[in-house]
Amino acid sequence: MPLKYKRLRGVIAVFAVIALFSCQEDFSKVRSINLASDDPVGIGENANAIHTDSGKVVANLLAPKLLDFSNRKFSYSEFPEGVTVYFYEDDKKSTITADYAIRYDQTGLVDMRGNVVLFTADSTELLAEQIYWDQNDNWIFSDSPYRIKFKDGSYNDGSSFDSNKDFTTFLSRKNTGVQLIENENPPNEDGN
Repeated sequence: MPLKYKRLRGVIAVFAVIALFSCQEDFSKVRSINLASDDPVGIGENANAIHTDSGKVVANLLAPKLLDFSNRKFSYSEFPEGVTVYFYEDDKKSTITADYAIRYDQTGLVDMRGNVVLFTADSTELLAEQIYWDQNDNWIFSDSPYRIKFKDGSYNDGSSFDSNKDFTTFLSRKNTGVQLIENENPPNEDGN
């Protein structure tokens, strides 16, 4: 083979190697851009999700916007324009609303923020700027100031709390409030 063709073949081989590495570098850049993307895998408008158990509706979630980040290693769903959730249990309805919410799939933890209002079926009302709801343990808690109003008119203002979902176990820290206590032995006519 003449020297001229050997050089030409060598030049072509060099260009082929350069092109191959160039393509791999571009492919790596494109792949890293896709992996680093902050975009959700799905966006829902006017979301209306119904959760059933044994054919019975137990919860209904309504949100103007739902962002699905299930493509992340620690997946989550975000509700940037607020959320309303209705809970149904034994023909009783409870409601919770917030200006913003995020739910972490692996832990079942829901973080609700901004004008959070929880209204239970027995007329207990909780107002807070932020609460956390552990869906796995049915436990609600907050490290933010709150006010809880009970159906008998008593109320409690505090800096943080822990509670089960129906507020029969309510633990509060640094609180003030009014508790209405029924006297089992009312005073007689002479005050004793």
